[in-house]
Amino acid sequence: MGRENLPQISIPPYILRIKPYVPGKPIEEVKRELGLKKVIKLASNENPLGPSPKAIQAIKEYAAQVNLYPDGGGWRLRKVLSEKLGLERENIILGNGSDEIVSLITRVFLREGEEVIIGDPSFLMYSIDAQLSGGKVISVSLKDFRLDLKKMKEAITSKTRLIFIDNPNNPTGTIVKEDEVRDFLDKLPPHILVIFDEAYYEYVDDPGYPQTLDFVKEERNVIILRTFSKIYGLAGLRVGYGIAKKEIIAVLNRARSPFNVNSLAQVAALASLEDEDQVKRSRKLIEEEKEFLYSRLRKLGLSFIPTQANFILIKIGKGAGKIEQALLRRGIIVRGMAGYDLSEYIRVTIGTRKQNEEFLGSLQKILSSAG
Repeated sequence: MGRENLPQISIPPYILRIKPYVPGKPIEEVKRELGLKKVIKLASNENPLGPSPKAIQAIKEYAAQVNLYPDGGGWRLRKVLSEKLGLERENIILGNGSDEIVSLITRVFLREGEEVIIGDPSFLMYSIDAQLSGGKVISVSLKDFRLDLKKMKEAITSKTRLIFIDNPNNPTGTIVKEDEVRDFLDKLPPHILVIFDEAYYEYVDDPGYPQTLDFVKEERNVIILRTFSKIYGLAGLRVGYGIAKKEIIAVLNRARSPFNVNSLAQVAALASLEDEDQVKRSRKLIEEEKEFLYSRLRKLGLSFIPTQANFILIKIGKGAGKIEQALLRRGIIVRGMAGYDLSEYIRVTIGTRKQNEEFLGSLQKILSSAG
């Protein structure tokens, strides 16, 4: 559709320049398009174990009450989270997924022409939301597939307002460490807000991972983003949260819709927080299957980026796009990386042993036939 088909109203040019986010294809769509009976989705970093049984039971028990509006402030969920984190309820904001909080941040703290610094590549929504507010995106290339905090700090100007640090990085799975982050935050200009996106932090096993909650307790200008979509397996319910000093949260709440997190999401999140065994099972699965995938990928002669998340960035070569499509025809959905300017790579969610074996078996056959 061209601009001539749009309503005769003024549309800011920065809106028309935005490249929409393209999510991974859903299983049912692939089945319908390709006539497949079985499809494995390893594209969106979902938890292959699914949600906690306690969360499922909580949803069933609450289902009859969905005629009522949800708790607009998420009082109970914020209370439980605050106790778990050693903070106060006023330090927490809930979102319809943590990506909604990214939207709130750019809407509240960014004006047209002001700058946002991100790693390149990073989660695509940082750039999209910044552009929606008319912001200018300053992309700083990763160094050895890791965020280059030194270069990001050098990119700061008087117009810089926001800096996004996804840690672990999406799509590489790499992290920046405590000493690097503290050095980065040292003497940062007061007009800058730093956002630590920790969607995958529960999977991290590196002891050098930053303890960012300390930065909030130190009253620094930071926001931490976390989610129930990944290790808690609630991606379909869309519930995440932000953590910051009270003054920042209070301002964000002025822009938040009053019923942004639905009732089923809230009760499922509360039940998930009670099930530590589910978290341990999920973490154990990823730790074991990560090593399994590493060893098999090495046997296939493929290089990859060691990950601290629940996905692996794998270098396929110039034919990566064709390999992605060939896997799709076999009923295995992986994430192509052309949208991240990593056209020789695919990103694969770490699944169950059976899912991983099917992926590897199909990949090996495709590579053999291509060779």
